[in-house]
Amino acid sequence: MIGWGDVYKVVAAMAPLYFALGLGYGSVRWWKLFTPDQCDAVNRLVAYFSVPFFAFDFAARIDPFALSYRVLAADALAKLAVVLSLAAWAAAAASASAHRGAAAGGGKGKDRAVSWCITGFSLAALNNTLVVGVPLLDAMYGKWARDLIVQISVVQIIVYFPALLLAFEARRAWGAGKPAAAEGAAEGDVEESGETAARSFWPLVRAVWMKVARNPNVYAGVLGVAWACVTNRWHIETPSIIEGSVLVMSKTGVGLAMFSMGLFMALQEKIVVCGAGPTLLGMALRFVAGPAATAAGAVALGLRGDVLRLAIIQAALPQSITTFVFAKEYALHADVLSTAVIFGTLASLPILIVYYIVLGLVRC
Repeated sequence: MIGWGDVYKVVAAMAPLYFALGLGYGSVRWWKLFTPDQCDAVNRLVAYFSVPFFAFDFAARIDPFALSYRVLAADALAKLAVVLSLAAWAAAAASASAHRGAAAGGGKGKDRAVSWCITGFSLAALNNTLVVGVPLLDAMYGKWARDLIVQISVVQIIVYFPALLLAFEARRAWGAGKPAAAEGAAEGDVEESGETAARSFWPLVRAVWMKVARNPNVYAGVLGVAWACVTNRWHIETPSIIEGSVLVMSKTGVGLAMFSMGLFMALQEKIVVCGAGPTLLGMALRFVAGPAATAAGAVALGLRGDVLRLAIIQAALPQSITTFVFAKEYALHADVLSTAVIFGTLASLPILIVYYIVLGLVRC
């Protein structure tokens, strides 16, 4: 049974994060302390130093020889279920578009379906496991939950984000997502774009690899896991001078990440930039479809009790800001992802508390 003391403990753990977010928002929107260029400098500091050190710090504490493979498999199964559901919807949408004929935009309908599949996966399956998930689940269930969410976060960084990049690159190679000015291109241009679709798989992988190679969070996750393997295999203690250096940067990670989120919110003209329909769709995918898929995958693999509750709650964490960065770079529904990040982050605390209370009442 979840008591008010438990709820207060969760709120107390999350309030400092939203305090930092509020300071970031107010420093731009109300007090005019930072210009857009200065905000960009702060965001680079967070992206290249604070969060990577935070990721390395927690990844290095993982025991690679005692991973919760069933939890990771349940998370993978849930993401597979999301992919298959979106693929089935895209196939149905493409078929319906083909029946309407080319004159009614059949080719564009197929491209639109593929584009929404990528955005749908981002909304339903990729969340803020590290910055928000670690303190939240630590407050809810303790150290074992923190260790599990770090494992899930590291896998998301080094597996699922590169997979999302691969999908973006494949969409670009197949000629989808051209600028709006290209919509009226001649038929010969369409045939020309078809030739680009003949590019092989490996150039796509190379393009993704080059982007991943420039991502400091991937480096941090991989190096953290590698160092954890070394220290656990040969029982080596991290030298105090290295541990202290990493820790002093790691401690800035969460606060600065949320402060940076506040800067990002303040720089937007409004919180909801994509209309009511896409906003509701994004919230449904983030807070309903994602947790439902995870619950199904977790139950199918035999997870029970607090581990099952953790799996469901982590799937309802707010949207990963990395998905917005990718969407903006590839010009694909960036307004939808921006709204999901901003509105979802603001709405997530009461939603997560409701999940925590309801799941505490349910016998799992």
